[in-house]
Amino acid sequence: MALIAWLGTAAPVLAQPANLPPPGGEKPIAFDVHEGTSMAVSASPDGKWLAVDLQGSLWIIPAAGGKARRITDYFNDARQPVWAPDGSHLLYFAYRDGGYDLWTIKPDGSDMRRLTQGAYDDREPVYSPDGKTIAFSSDRSGNYDIWTMDVATGAMKQISSNPREDRMPTWSPDGRRVAYAGAEGMMGGALYVTDLATGQESLLKKVEGKADAPSFGPGGALAYVVQDASGSHLFIDDKQVSGTENVFPFRVSWGTGGGYHYVSDGKVRQGGPRKSTVDFAATLEVVRPSYTRAKRDWDSTAPRKALGITHPRLSPDGSRIAFVALGDLYIVSSKGGTPENLTKDAALDADADWSPDGRRIVFSSDRVGGLPQLFIKDLKTGKDRQLTNMDTQPLGAAWSPDGKQIAFIDVDGRWGVAGVCVVDVASGKVTRLQTSLGQPGSPSWSADGKYVVISLSYKYSNSFREGTNQVYVIPVDGTTKPFWQIPQENMSLDTRSGSGPAWSPDGTRMAGIYEGLLKVWPVAADAKPLGPARSYTSDIAFFPTWSGDGKTILVQSNDALKTVNLETGVVTDVPINLTYRLAKPTGRTIIHVGALVDSVTDATQTNKDIVIDGNRITAIRDHDPARSDATARYVDASTLTAIPGLIEYHSHIQKDFGSNLEKAWLAYGITTVRDPGTQVYDAVEDREAAEAGVRISPRLYTGGPLLEWQRVYYKMGIAVSSPAHLERELGRARALRYDIQKSYVRMPDLYQRRIVEAAHAMGIPVSGHEIFPAAYSGVDGTEHMGATSRRGYSPKQGPGGMAYEDVIQLFGQSRRTLTPTNFGALTGYLQRHPDYRSDPRVKLYPSWAQESVTQDDDAIARIVGPLLKGGLASMKKMYDAGTQVVAGTDTMIATNLHAEIASYVDGGLTPFQALQTATVNSARALNLDAGTLEPGKLADIALIEGDPRADIANTFKVKTVVANGVVHQVSDLIAAVQ
Repeated sequence: MALIAWLGTAAPVLAQPANLPPPGGEKPIAFDVHEGTSMAVSASPDGKWLAVDLQGSLWIIPAAGGKARRITDYFNDARQPVWAPDGSHLLYFAYRDGGYDLWTIKPDGSDMRRLTQGAYDDREPVYSPDGKTIAFSSDRSGNYDIWTMDVATGAMKQISSNPREDRMPTWSPDGRRVAYAGAEGMMGGALYVTDLATGQESLLKKVEGKADAPSFGPGGALAYVVQDASGSHLFIDDKQVSGTENVFPFRVSWGTGGGYHYVSDGKVRQGGPRKSTVDFAATLEVVRPSYTRAKRDWDSTAPRKALGITHPRLSPDGSRIAFVALGDLYIVSSKGGTPENLTKDAALDADADWSPDGRRIVFSSDRVGGLPQLFIKDLKTGKDRQLTNMDTQPLGAAWSPDGKQIAFIDVDGRWGVAGVCVVDVASGKVTRLQTSLGQPGSPSWSADGKYVVISLSYKYSNSFREGTNQVYVIPVDGTTKPFWQIPQENMSLDTRSGSGPAWSPDGTRMAGIYEGLLKVWPVAADAKPLGPARSYTSDIAFFPTWSGDGKTILVQSNDALKTVNLETGVVTDVPINLTYRLAKPTGRTIIHVGALVDSVTDATQTNKDIVIDGNRITAIRDHDPARSDATARYVDASTLTAIPGLIEYHSHIQKDFGSNLEKAWLAYGITTVRDPGTQVYDAVEDREAAEAGVRISPRLYTGGPLLEWQRVYYKMGIAVSSPAHLERELGRARALRYDIQKSYVRMPDLYQRRIVEAAHAMGIPVSGHEIFPAAYSGVDGTEHMGATSRRGYSPKQGPGGMAYEDVIQLFGQSRRTLTPTNFGALTGYLQRHPDYRSDPRVKLYPSWAQESVTQDDDAIARIVGPLLKGGLASMKKMYDAGTQVVAGTDTMIATNLHAEIASYVDGGLTPFQALQTATVNSARALNLDAGTLEPGKLADIALIEGDPRADIANTFKVKTVVANGVVHQVSDLIAAVQ
C-alpha cells in the first residue's frame, strides 16, 4: 500500500505523462471537463482513490472528488481500469499500437507493462480475488470467449466456448467461478457463470432486453446493467437502483460495507448506504488546425492528366491493356502511348476483361436504363452485344479459360453486397454460384475452369465486423461447398477492391497485394498455398493481372502503370497519354426567381434575377422586365425559390448505382457530393468523368480508401499492415490528389497523428469516427454521432445517444466539423410525408435500393430509433458550443439528406440554420466557392417550391437545378433514363 500512501495530498505529485506535440505545431487549447462519456470507474482497495478512463486515458481522482490526474498519455486508448487486490497497480486493456492487449501500470503512472500481444484482441480484464489470475475476453478462439491467464507464468486457459459472444467477466468472491455476459444479436443476451473446477456453465440471469457488465460484490450480491427500450439501468440482485439515470454499461466497482461506484449521466456515482456524486475536473487539450488548404480549380480549362485509370487488364498476348477512364472503355499498347476510346458515350463503363483469344472485351455499362449490365465488344467489328438483363447489377467480369463462361459479382445489396454468378457467353443464361456475400472481390478462374476465387473478409468474431481479406474458393459445378484458403495467417490482402487474388493462367501461382506490394505464391489446383508469398515490387502496387504466358504481371502504382517481368524482376513503366479538360459552360444565363434564400442572411428575398456568366454568379438584382439581354438565356422560375445547391457531405459513390446515382443527386437539388472513402482509383475516375462533363453529375469531392489497421471490414477499406505500408498509402494519396483522407476505425491514434501530418502537408483535411485524441492531433472532422467503434461502444455518446460535457467541449473548443448522419431520421420524415415514398425520382435507383424509401426499415427503426432523440439533443449542444455541423447521410439515396436536414430542426436548430449545414457550412469545410448565393460564387442553385425558412421540408420539392452554371430540369433528369 506504500504507493497508495505516496499519492496522498501531502506528498509531491509526479508530472502528468508528456504527449507528442500536435503534428501541425499548433498551441493546444486546454480546458477542464467535469463529465465523461462512455467512462468506467474503479475504486482502490483502500477506498481512497478512483481510476477512470476518460477519453482513452487513465486518470486518478481522490475518492472524495477533486482534480483528476492523468497517468497515461493520450495515445493508448486505455479502457476499463481495475485495481490489483493489493492496490499496487491498475490492470486495463489498451490499443497502443494496433491491437487490444492487456496492460498494467502503477497508480503514479510509472512501470507500464504489456501482458499480452499478437494478432488477437484481449479486452475487459479483471483480477481474481487473490490477484493470481486474470480473467478477460478475447477473440483468439474465433469468437469472443472468456479466458484466464496465470499472472506468474502467463499461461492461458479458455473458460467459455460456445456460439455466443462472451464478454465482461467477473469473479465470484471466493474465486471459484467466473460470470460473464453472453451477447446474442444487437440487443439480446444473458448472464452466465462457469465453475472453474468442473468447467460447467450455467445460466445466471435472463432479463427482458440485454444484460451486461456483471459484477459480484464482496458478499455475493450481483450487480449488472440492463439495456432495453426504456434506457440503460443498474440492477443489484434483481432490484433497479439507478432510477432515471442513464447508466454506462460497465462493471460496478465494489467497496466495503455494501458501497460501490459506477458511472451514469457522465458522472461518477457512489451507491449503497451513502449515495453521492463524486465531482471531478480533468484537463483536456485540443487544437484548431492551421494549414494551407488545397483548392480545386473550377475555372481553368487547360488540359489535365487523367489519374483515374480503373482496373487495367493485360491482354492474353501481353501486347495491349484495356481499362476504363473518364467514363469510357479504352485500350492502349502495353508499351504505352495514347489510348483508343472504344465507347465514347455518356454511359458509365467499368471492369473490362479480355476473352482468352484477345478478340473481345467484356465490360459493365449502364448505357441501357442507367444501371450496369454486361456487354461484349467485338474488337474487329466494333459492335457491342448486351449479355445480361438483370434486376441486379453485374460487375467485376472475368472470362473463363475456355471462353465459354464469364464469372461476375452480382450486386444486390447496400455497400456492394453481392452474389457470385457465371453467365454462358453463347446463350446469356445466368447461374448463381453463391448467395449474397459481404462485399466480395472480383472473381478469378482456375486454369481448369473448376473454381473461381474471390477475396472475402474472414472475421475474428461476431462482436466486431472486421477481419482479414482471404481467398474464398467457389467450385463452379456446385457439387461441393465453398472453402477458405489462407495464404498468410493473420495477414490481410490489402483490399477486396483490387488486391487479388489473381490466379495465373497455368494455375500454379497466385498474385495479390500485401503490405502495398505485389506478391506471388505457389498454389495447388484447389488454390491451397504451397509456399510463402514473395515480393516483386518495392513501390506500391494495385490490381495485378497476368499475361497469357504467365511471365508478366501488370500493376498500377500511384499514378502510373507498370509491368513486372517475373523471370528477370525488371519493372517497366507504361506511360499513358490521356488528358481531359474541365467542362465549363459559356455565355450568360439569367434566372428570374420568385424568392431567394442566400444562406448568408436569415431572410427571404423576393422577385430577383440571378445573373450567371459561365459557371459563376455575377449579379443578384431586383427583377426588372424592362432590362433585357438578347444574348442571354432566360429561365423563368418566378414561382420558385432559389436556394444554394445542397451539399451531401458524407456519401459513397458506387459503380453498381450507375450514372443514375449522379442524376438522382442533382434531381434532389444536390450539386456537390463529398465521398470520404471509396475504392482505390474508382472515385478519382468518377471525379474526373464529372469534371470532364462525360457524365451529368454534381461536383465530386473524393477521398481514397478507408485507412484501416491490419483488420478491415469494407471493400473500400485498406488493411494497412505497418508504418512502412502506411507511408506507401500516403504517397498514393499524394499522387492521386485526394480531396480528403479518412482514418478509419482500427487505425491506432499514433498513426492517425501521422496521417494528419501527411495530409495537412498536402493541403487536405482528415476525418474519421474518433473524437479524442483526434481533436488534439488535428483531425479536422468527425463522421457520425455514433456508428462503428473499435471498442464496441462509442466514446462520443453513451446509451440513448447522449453525449456529455467532455464530448461537447471537445467539439466546441476545437471548432471541428461534425457530420451527424442521423440514422433513423428517414423513418420519421417519411411518416410525416408519406407521398415522398412514391416520388418519381426514387426510380433512378436500383430496385433493391428503392426499398429503403418505399418500405419502412423496421430493424433500423428498432435499433437506431431510440438513439435519435438523444443524438439530436447532443448535436444541438455541440452546435451551440461552436461545432461546425455539416449535413451528410452515409447513404446513396438522396431522400436521406432532406430527412437529415429536417432532423436538425427536430433537434432544435432553426430551418435557416439547418439549411446552412447543407450549404455554407459544408462549402466552407470543402474550401469550395459555393454554398451561398452571392456574386463571385459558383453557380450551384436549387429551385424549389415553397420557402425552406417556413418549412424545411420544402427543400425536397426541387423542380430545377443549376450545377456549375448548367441548368437541368428535374423532369429531364428522370426522363433521360426511363
